[in-house]
Amino acid sequence: MTKIIPYNPKLKALAKKLRKDMTFGEVLLWNQLKGDQLWGFDFDRQRCIDNYIVDFYCKDLKLAIEVDGISHNNEEAFRKDELRQARLESFGITFLRLSEAEVKYDMENVIRAVEGKIIDIIKAMPTIKLPKSFDASLLI
Repeated sequence: MTKIIPYNPKLKALAKKLRKDMTFGEVLLWNQLKGDQLWGFDFDRQRCIDNYIVDFYCKDLKLAIEVDGISHNNEEAFRKDELRQARLESFGITFLRLSEAEVKYDMENVIRAVEGKIIDIIKAMPTIKLPKSFDASLLI
């Protein structure tokens, strides 16, 4: 049974705005994740969780994916990201952080990283309900 993670409803308007104003890297990754394209898993973009908004989130896997741009390349932002990630991980969420540059220039390996994280999650939690289109031979 999936535990429902609370969110701050005051963030919904900001999440909607962020969906309209995604970075180029976020758009590129969304084009790979939307429509259950990645092994049939459903990803949301700009998803409210607790008092935060994550770039991409798969509820069934409890997987958050963040695409960090240049604004994350300073000590203060790094500390905030660490605290935010720790808080969200306390809900059982797994994080995958990618740089904007990785997404823009190396999508093949970005998708491999996402697939690898999905396999790790499934192996760690074999009770996860897998989509019909998921190839179980990937777990061998």
